[in-house]
Amino acid sequence: MANSKLTLSMEPEFIELAKNYASENNTSVSKLFKNFIKEVSRKTSPESSVLDKFKGNPIHPDILALTGILKGKYPDNMSYDDMKYEYFKDRYGL
Repeated sequence: MANSKLTLSMEPEFIELAKNYASENNTSVSKLFKNFIKEVSRKTSPESSVLDKFKGNPIHPDILALTGILKGKYPDNMSYDDMKYEYFKDRYGL
């Protein structure tokens, strides 16, 4: 497939940031933008962008120590990952 030219307009400092980032990662700004568009278009649902970032994160021991203090919102048999998932789902309105 033949490449087409795309012109973007933005502040010079962002152009410089993009060029520096591309240089540090041994790629071009075009490939950087192409990869960004691929990644964004892969995310088919709004949930995947925010919730997937947090789903696998470990829960800090201080937070785990608070488990069981408050009852009611989540069932007792719900896993911690599912609770985090539901929390972020509610928080970000997904």
